[in-house]
Amino acid sequence: MDTAKDGKTTAIVAYLTIVGAFIAITMNMEPKNEFARFHTRQAFGLHLMFHGFALFSSVWFNEYALYGLYLCYFILWIYGFLGALSEKKQLVPAIGPYFQKWFTFIS
Repeated sequence: MDTAKDGKTTAIVAYLTIVGAFIAITMNMEPKNEFARFHTRQAFGLHLMFHGFALFSSVWFNEYALYGLYLCYFILWIYGFLGALSEKKQLVPAIGPYFQKWFTFIS
C-alpha cells in the first residue's frame, strides 16, 4: 500500500535540514513510498540550492543578496513543508520540476 499517509513522516523529516534529507533518503530505501520520494527530492533540492547559493554569495558578501536568499529559501521551504503536512504532491514553484528530473538517484 503506497499512500501519502504512509510516507508523511519521511516527507516531513526531509524538510528539516540537509541532514534530515539524507535521513529521509535512508528511511525510504526499503519500504519505497512515492509520496516520500517526491518530497525528499524537493527538500534535497531546496537545501542543496540554498547551501550552494549561500557559499557563492559568501565569497562576494552582499548583505541584501543574503537577505533575498534567506527570504526565497524560507518561502519555498514553507511551501514544500506545508505540502508534506497536508499530504499533497505540490512542486516547488519554478524549480520543482527540475528537482524531480535531476535527483532521480533518490528512489
